[in-house]
Amino acid sequence: MPPECRLFGTLGCHLCEVAEALLMPFVENGLLVELVDIAENEDWVEDYGLRIPVLRRLDNGAELDWPFDADQVVAFLSRDAG
Repeated sequence: MPPECRLFGTLGCHLCEVAEALLMPFVENGLLVELVDIAENEDWVEDYGLRIPVLRRLDNGAELDWPFDADQVVAFLSRDAG
């Protein structure tokens, strides 16, 4: 079972849209990804404003910064939670 994730981004972010499209095949195969708009929280803007899109695992807090491709997502999701 793949770990649950969040994709940090914001409206109007072209790279965020590209990342969402790249993740769709994973979502269609069972990956749970919550889309998070960083504009909703000042801390998120500070932490992620210059890095979005960022994929974050909820089980261990690991983050994968853009740019990433499908192979990098596979490796990121298959890392041990420890």
